[in-house]
Amino acid sequence: MALDDHKLRVFCTVAETKSFSKASEIIHLTQPAVSLQIQALEEMYETKLFDRTSSAVTLTPAGEILYRYAKHILSLYALAEKEIGELTGLVKGSVSVGASTTIANYLLPRVIADFKKTRPKVKINMQVGNTKRVVELLKGGNIDIGLVEGEVARQKLTMEKLIEDELVLIVPPQHQFAKKKEVSVFEVTSEPFIMREEGSGTRQMIEKYLEKHGITPQNMRISMILGSTEAIKQAVENGLGISIISRWAALKEVKFETLKTVSFKEERFLRNFTLIYPKHEVLSHAAEEFLDYLRKYDFLKLLS
Repeated sequence: MALDDHKLRVFCTVAETKSFSKASEIIHLTQPAVSLQIQALEEMYETKLFDRTSSAVTLTPAGEILYRYAKHILSLYALAEKEIGELTGLVKGSVSVGASTTIANYLLPRVIADFKKTRPKVKINMQVGNTKRVVELLKGGNIDIGLVEGEVARQKLTMEKLIEDELVLIVPPQHQFAKKKEVSVFEVTSEPFIMREEGSGTRQMIEKYLEKHGITPQNMRISMILGSTEAIKQAVENGLGISIISRWAALKEVKFETLKTVSFKEERFLRNFTLIYPKHEVLSHAAEEFLDYLRKYDFLKLLS
């Protein structure tokens, strides 16, 4: 009896997330639809594949066997597609990319547009989430490549530095800091400051950077807490305070002179944008091409 790869993907996602609800979020299916796919597999093998308790979903011994083979089958599908693509010289198919917000909003649209000029038959699907979410999507086999800010745990993943990102101070053009190339991190404490919300990766980085220089949130004049970079830029443009964001996120505003960016005197506030993909899995021909394109892409031209 033939197995369809969709059922196997659903099965692997439930096995990896240990949760029907998490799996349904990741693969954009309702929870009952996920349960039906698993039920169909259990009927086919006439055995339970998962033990469901109130706190967790774990694989049964039969489930463990199917999981091992399912991963192998899915990688064979990818390998067949890749070899046929290499033979015909035609790069087609789709690539699923997961990216954290700054990368998804400010870098990838231009990169994807340039890639499509060279590979018009490849479809790129993009999912946006924080670093933790991108890692989950990747481990569940729901995206081919991830692009995240900062570092991630290496477990089962290959990591490569893509480019460096500088976090800079943004101020309105008429602000006293606007004429300076650099300001001291200590000068920031005397200005109304707009902070990202709790749980934001960028906020954690900002707090860590300030802490390194002996500055705690209590020393700051925090005037507002906002949940997105776009909201922060608007607030700064309207003179409600200053803030720290990625240089990439302020490109348009700097170009149209509605914001000015300023670096820090003590040391540049740097982080990496990182490329992540599964360590032992075969990427499709289209995904390999896009990965290669990302590695060679001249990101600095976007800054000019």
